[in-house]
Amino acid sequence: MKLNKKIQSIIFLSLILDQISKIVINTNLKENESIKILGSFFKLTNVFNEGAAFSLFDGSKVFLIIVSIISILFLLYMMKDFKESKLNNIAFGLIYGGILGNLIDRLFLGYVRDFLDFNIFGFHYPVFNLADSFIVIGVIILIIDLIKGEKDGVSSK
Repeated sequence: MKLNKKIQSIIFLSLILDQISKIVINTNLKENESIKILGSFFKLTNVFNEGAAFSLFDGSKVFLIIVSIISILFLLYMMKDFKESKLNNIAFGLIYGGILGNLIDRLFLGYVRDFLDFNIFGFHYPVFNLADSFIVIGVIILIIDLIKGEKDGVSSK
């Protein structure tokens, strides 16, 4: 499997959606400012995250940039074990788009712009962004594909 036009299109679309959403939030909300959308369940909160998920590695910009680049290279290597399919194209496109969306933030701003803020049954989930969502959705699709096995898209080399 290679980075075909379908995967490239999904990368481009997810990257554009991620960056536009971050620009809109950053333009309309000050840092740490929130707008309630669904009561205390869901808010838009403008957060500048210098770490990774759950603020791990906070302030480790160079390390996180290197991890992102290694992740992209690992995915390129891993793709050879997947047959080309509509779901795999979507999965890899979303993962690459998500990684690139956050990498762009780290390279040009020094932090990642997060804004999706959920409080579920009293648990305040860490604020995240569309790029994070794209990565998670893409990984879930790949896991489903791996569970389903060779007939649905994973080669048995």
